[in-house]
Formats: sequence, structure tokens, C-alpha cells
Amino acid sequence: MNDSSHQPTLYVDLDGTLTYTDLLFESALVLIKRNPLYLFLCLLWLRQGRARMKAEIANRIELDMSLLPYNETCLDYLRQQAAAGRRLVLASASNQRLTQQVADHLGFFDAVLDCHPSLNLKSAAKLRLIQQDAAGQAFAYAGNSRADVEIWSQAREVILVNASTALTREVHRLCTPSRVIPARPRSLGLIAQALRLHQWAKNLLLFIPLMMAHSLSSDKWLDCLFAFIAFGLCASATYVINDLFDLAADRSHPRKRARAFAAGRLSIAFGLGAAALLLPLSLWLAALTSLPFLGLLLLYLMVTLSYSIWLKRAALVDVLILALLYTHIEISSWLLAISLFMCLSLALVKRCAELELIRDADHAPLAGRGYRDTDLPYLIPMGITSGFIAVMVLALFIDTQAGTAMYPSAWLLWLTLPVILFWIMRMWIKTSRREIYDDPLLFAITDKASWIVALMIAAIVAAASLRMSL
Repeated sequence: MNDSSHQPTLYVDLDGTLTYTDLLFESALVLIKRNPLYLFLCLLWLRQGRARMKAEIANRIELDMSLLPYNETCLDYLRQQAAAGRRLVLASASNQRLTQQVADHLGFFDAVLDCHPSLNLKSAAKLRLIQQDAAGQAFAYAGNSRADVEIWSQAREVILVNASTALTREVHRLCTPSRVIPARPRSLGLIAQALRLHQWAKNLLLFIPLMMAHSLSSDKWLDCLFAFIAFGLCASATYVINDLFDLAADRSHPRKRARAFAAGRLSIAFGLGAAALLLPLSLWLAALTSLPFLGLLLLYLMVTLSYSIWLKRAALVDVLILALLYTHIEISSWLLAISLFMCLSLALVKRCAELELIRDADHAPLAGRGYRDTDLPYLIPMGITSGFIAVMVLALFIDTQAGTAMYPSAWLLWLTLPVILFWIMRMWIKTSRREIYDDPLLFAITDKASWIVALMIAAIVAAASLRMSL
């Protein structure tokens, strides 16, 4: 191993370099989730300076530094340097208390230069403190942002970590970096995953009233299309907000830790920007459709945000809210009841699938939820029963005058019952076998048997719409 004890002290940035996240955003989200009114206090603190705001937030929250998405390539390099005797200093614009906690967790830093309530340690301010700590000696610096260019211009050794392509080109024009640890690539698929575009499938329920009424009005179908897009954009924005508020819980989850925001593959700033863009756009499209629909979307938004901040932590309440969120269609009381019970069954599939993953974890509670794996014997019967009740309500609907009035050959609809029962029972068997890991809708979209079931139901409903005799 090379001796690094005589190499210049290496100063390492924290946010975006050592980790893929930003501690200011992380801590602010924890605080605002505790009480959304803190958002207004954050704005007041910001008027006193970024350093003051960081200090006020940090004094009110606790972060588990072991859960942060660290840059493992960077960590491996730093551990090698520390083992060789090189002096390492963590130099961050994050609050001093949080920065020290990160250094204590990692255990290989010799010192910490951090942000005080009266000093935001960034760019020129960080350079002055580094030069003071280095006592006129040469130094090395590892960073990732444009604010670090001024520091690199004075460093003997330049290390680029997780920097953008444009910044990498700019630094290469300035000097030759001794080491480049590239950024992880982003992709449209990663963004689509974060926006949960597959969840837009449930918004197809909005077209059911027109299909049930056999409407051919182009205006109504266009309004329904606007409603579909508006609900999709709103849902995507709230999924992003939910993920941002749920970072710690997702990072403790065996599968959700790979989500884009939890893993730091997409930044918190990107998520906040996406939500700020999608929400107004969805409300504008809703207003174009109709004022009552705008009111419905606002109600959906309020319930969804309440779920993300508070209600998901209450056992059973969360699955009832999920079922209501899935059931946002303006249809007859019959179909509303069918949708509610079916969606309740799917919401319980989601929870039971998560609990199956922690069955061997010493009965530890599901992070961010009010459940233990010991709840499974009670939740599974609830979910199966809900699915069966949905089929029973469908049977009662088929037998009513409303059913026969809508469908000239309503007797054919009886054929949908065994098909739906098969699908429900199969979903629950797959859950017990741990073949459904989290989201039942995502599983159904990628499951061939589910597509066959959907096509069979569509064919039966289409045939029932025609006048046929026994």
C-alpha cells in the first residue's frame, strides 16, 4: 500500500460528494413532515441567512446517518487514503451538528470544517477556512458542484466526484484532475419509475361511466381524457411528495431502499421541482374540464397529502385511505361499492406483501407504518373477504333492473364472476408465496395471467352490450 501520510491534506465535501443527497433538504423534509407549518418558519429563518436556517432546522430534528445514500466508490477511496495515513477533513456547508454526526458515523475523518450559524461554508468562505486549516500548506479537495471551482483553482490535487458532464469539462479546462469518480447515469426510465407512471392505469376507471353508458360523444370523451391526464399528473406529484417524506422509512425497507429518491439516484431538489411543475399543471387541466372536477381533484390532493404526512402511520386507516384514493370515479353507487371493496383488497395485498418481507426480521414493525408481521393472520382474511364482497356486490348489480337496463344481454355478465374470483384468489396466493413484493398494480401490469383476465372480462362485457338471446 502506498504511503499517503506525506500527501497534502484531503478536504472532502459532503452534500453530493460523500453522499448523493443534501442534508439541508433531508432535515427540512423531516421537520416539515412533523408539522407543515414549519415551512413558514423556514422562510423566516432564511431571511436571516442560509446558515441560520440550517442551524434552526438541525436543532429540531434527528437524522439516522447510517441510512444516507453514500457514494460507495468515494468511501472506498477515502478508506484507502485513511488506511495509508493521509489526513482527511470533512469540509461541508451543512450544519456543524449534522456534519459531525456523519464524520462520527464513518469514523475515518481526522477533523471537520463545518457551517456555523453565522457562516455558510461555501465557495470563497470554504476556501478561506481550508487555507487557514492547512496553515499555508498545499491541499487537495474533493467536490462535485460549480461552487467548488474556486477551491479547485487553489488546490494542488483536484478530485471530481459525482460532477455533471458540463462541470467536468469546465474543470478539465482549468486543470487535470487526479481522480474522477463519475456520476451515476440518469434515465427516462428512472424518472418514469419515480413518477409512478404505471399507476396511471388505475385512472382508466374514469372512462367507465362513458363506456357503461355506451356514449359516443366526442366532447365527453375529450373531457374524460383531460380528467385522466389531470389525475395522472396530480397522482405523480403526490407520489413524489410521498417518497420525499418517506425517505428514512424507504431506506429501511428491503426493497424500497432502491427507489430513486431513497437511493439518491434522483435529487430531492429534482423531486421538489417536479412536484411544483406537475401540481399546478394538473389543477389547470382539471379547471378546463369542469369546476366540480377541480373540486374533486383538490379533495383528492388534500387526502393524499394527509395520507403521506400522517395517516399512513395508523394501522388499518392507511389501507382504507388507499382504497378511497384508488376509487375516484363518479359512477353509480353499485360500481362505487364494487370499486371500493376491490381496491381495499388490493390495498391490503400491498401491506401484506410488505409484511411478508419482514416476517423473519424478529417481528420488527414495518418502517413508517403501524404494522408488524404478526398482523398478517388478521390482515389476509380481511383482504380476501373484501375481494369476495366486491364480487358479491357485482352479482347483486347484475341481478338488478339497473344491470339489465344497461346491458341488453346482462345474463352474460355472470361469466365475469368466476374470472374475477380466479384473479383475486391468484393475487392472494401470489402474495403468500412472496411473488408480489410491493405494488399489486405493477405486478398485474407485468403479469400475463392478469392481462388474459382483463381481455376475457372486456370480451364478456362487450358481448353483454349486444342483444343476444339464450
